[in-house]
Amino acid sequence: MTRIKILSILFIAVLFTSCSKDDYKLGSEIDPFLRFNFLVKSDNTPVEYPTVNGSLAPVSNYVNTSVKTLKVPVALTTRNLKNTVTANFSAVSSTGDNESFTVNPVNQLTFQGTKLTDTIAVSFDKRWAANQSITLKLETVSDPEIHIGNLNTEYPNDTFKIDLAAITTNYTFPVNQLVVKGEVGETIDFKVNFPNGFFPSEIENAAIFKFQNGFEYSLTHDDFGDNRSSINYHLTLLEDIQNDDARYESKITLVNIPNYNATGNLTLTVVKPIKSPRDIQANPASKFTDPTNAFYLTYGEHWFSVNGACSWQTFNALTFPVVVTKDNENAILYSDKGTANPNDDVYYDAFKIGFNVASGTNTVNSFGLKRWFSNESNSAAISPGFNITSALEFFPANGNSKTEGTVLVIPQDITIGSSATNTHVIAISGDGTYKEIGNGLYEISFELKLTNDKLFGGTVSTQYRMYNNRVYTKPSPLNIPCPKEVTL
Repeated sequence: MTRIKILSILFIAVLFTSCSKDDYKLGSEIDPFLRFNFLVKSDNTPVEYPTVNGSLAPVSNYVNTSVKTLKVPVALTTRNLKNTVTANFSAVSSTGDNESFTVNPVNQLTFQGTKLTDTIAVSFDKRWAANQSITLKLETVSDPEIHIGNLNTEYPNDTFKIDLAAITTNYTFPVNQLVVKGEVGETIDFKVNFPNGFFPSEIENAAIFKFQNGFEYSLTHDDFGDNRSSINYHLTLLEDIQNDDARYESKITLVNIPNYNATGNLTLTVVKPIKSPRDIQANPASKFTDPTNAFYLTYGEHWFSVNGACSWQTFNALTFPVVVTKDNENAILYSDKGTANPNDDVYYDAFKIGFNVASGTNTVNSFGLKRWFSNESNSAAISPGFNITSALEFFPANGNSKTEGTVLVIPQDITIGSSATNTHVIAISGDGTYKEIGNGLYEISFELKLTNDKLFGGTVSTQYRMYNNRVYTKPSPLNIPCPKEVTL
């Protein structure tokens, strides 16, 4: 058999296989058909319409572990419609319990014009029974020429089964610190995130917070509505706390309740810091960041014990400016994006920098903290404290020096753990100085303090040096003790 004939046979076989499995991709000359078009990414999360992914084939069942609303798209393969088409579907629970969930629309889908996809939203109203499932089935369609299901018998996709697996509901703060101006009546907003969703009936009257208050405020939240991913809270100051020479601080901490565990960032610190007159044109933060480079690094050394001996240990971390709004007193304009519209202007804090990943769910090595622990998780969901997005604050000498001044490790609580069930809240603080030590080379010299009774028996500290360039002279050895690695 010739090579050409062999290739022809292979081509026909591939085409036949494709047609038997993926005929929803064929041209518009085929008979119109209606089917479920539920796509799942490799991490088992659905692709929500109108997002598309041509490399994925629709699945006929899905194992659901989240209590967030599940959106199931139904697609009609045809040319643009001249008349409205409706299709009826049913939703049945394997346990006969149809009260633990609701579907929207109730039983009818609509297609018209270029709108050839409609979505069934399945919302969960209470915890489901073990081994429960929900089966959606396309029953009838108003146009008799439209076939229900794919034009094959192997993958019809005319039914869709949702297997309800065991769920874990938890919550976390997306940030660990908020700054207020200190004016009576001032309101700031924050969120509590629920990665796997929540049941309003379980949360509405639950005491999910404990408080350590340094000033008076009220706390309210938005109605839950259809949102099952987060709750928006509003904190309103009830007293004036504008004394520039004093630091005011209140802490809101998430606590575990039945069926819900606090994970990730457990404590939100609301602070009105000491106010120091500073000229934003000094802009020391710009010496240690480069917003044009998402992978900009600062470099550091910390005095630490390795193999029982103290020495300077090297680390680095992706470093970014701190984004603020135009009305922030330390805001300096970075970019107007080339438009006359002020709403798209980008402002940074002239005196703060932080450490974070450029994207994704991993963590960077802020302050070289990963060397402090032997079994840490690098996941931001478990150890969000490795990403300290507002970490250092600069105070220029005389308020306006462009070459030197003092630096503050912004006091805050960070969470670091080895697993979702083994996390620790660590208070960090510290202070020091910064100075231009060469042509464009800046050094930050400071002490970092970590406090946690279980891990450290109280407070431990060590010396740090940080640089805005990888080329620097290694610091001279110190004649002081140093901390050692601990097990979480």
